[in-house]
Amino acid sequence: MKKYKDHTIQEYLEILSKKTPVPGGGSAAALMAATGVALILMVANYSLGKSASQRVKKRFRDVIKRASALRKRLMMLIDHDAQAYLKVVATRKANKKVRQAALKKASDVPREVCRLCYEGIQLTPFLVEKGNKHLISDIKVAAEMLLTAFDCALINVEANS
Repeated sequence: MKKYKDHTIQEYLEILSKKTPVPGGGSAAALMAATGVALILMVANYSLGKSASQRVKKRFRDVIKRASALRKRLMMLIDHDAQAYLKVVATRKANKKVRQAALKKASDVPREVCRLCYEGIQLTPFLVEKGNKHLISDIKVAAEMLLTAFDCALINVEANS
């Protein structure tokens, strides 16, 4: 089976809209977070060439390195969320204890999405201060996407706990 993260955006949205248990809100939250981090990367990449001091350039490279790792992990979580929820679906006819354990385990993925969103948001103040001023709206959009993805992932944590 092709991983959701490997689908085109159009394919993913088509699958998301179907009457199937996965992908769902947790997967969509991870995708939104990855998109927000991608905007952070865009701003950092544009800004790197415009900075004057080596210290600031090093900081941009650090932001790029950290954001790249965040985006990569969030992309993996698009599929991990779906896999975790399929395990919950498989326990529908199991006893309550088994089902509760599967739900608790399924909350691990959106909990990690929340943590990664928080880490991504921590990268934005530097970009607001030292980044390309023409891209301030992109930083704001990135921050809003990460905040929204955090809230969406938290809804899934609460639903599964």
